Amino acid sequence: MLLGSCLIIVCMLFGSNLPAQDSGSTFKKTGFYNVMAGKSADAINQQLDLLKNLAEPEKTAYEGALLMKKAGVTGGPKKKLDLFKAGHKKLEAALREDSSNVEFRFLRLMIQENAPGILGYKGELEKDKLYIKNNFKKLPPVVQQAVRDYSKESRILKQADL
Repeated sequence: MLLGSCLIIVCMLFGSNLPAQDSGSTFKKTGFYNVMAGKSADAINQQLDLLKNLAEPEKTAYEGALLMKKAGVTGGPKKKLDLFKAGHKKLEAALREDSSNVEFRFLRLMIQENAPGILGYKGELEKDKLYIKNNFKKLPPVVQQAVRDYSKESRILKQADL
C-alpha cells in the first residue's frame, strides 16, 4: 500500500514535466502540437527523433516547424538564426511540394505570427489565415483542435474565423 502511494506521488510530481507525447514511441500529431505549444527544447528534440520514420512531405513540414520553434527556445543568436533558417527551408519546401495542404499553412501561420519581425517572415499571414478559414473543415479532428486551441491566443486567427 505504501509503495503504491509513493508511486502515485512520484507520478504526480514528475508526470507534468514529461514531454507532451502520446504513449508509445511513434509520431502522433497530438504530441506534436502539445510540443509546439510548449517551450521545451528537450521535448522538441524528442519530437524530431520521432519524425525519422515519417513519410515526406509531412516529415519535412513538421521538422521545419519544430526547428523554427526550437530557435525560439535556444540560446545564442547564431544558433537561433541557423535553426530558424534550416527550419524555414524545410517548411517552405514542403509547402512548395503541397501548397494546398491546410495543415502546412497552419504551421507556417503559427511560426510567422510568433517570429521576430527582424527575420522578415510575415508575408503570408493573411493568405494563410484565409486559406485555413476556408478549409478548416477539411482538417483531421486532432488538427482542428490544435487550430482552435491556437486561435484562443492568436492575434491573427480568431475562433470566430473557424
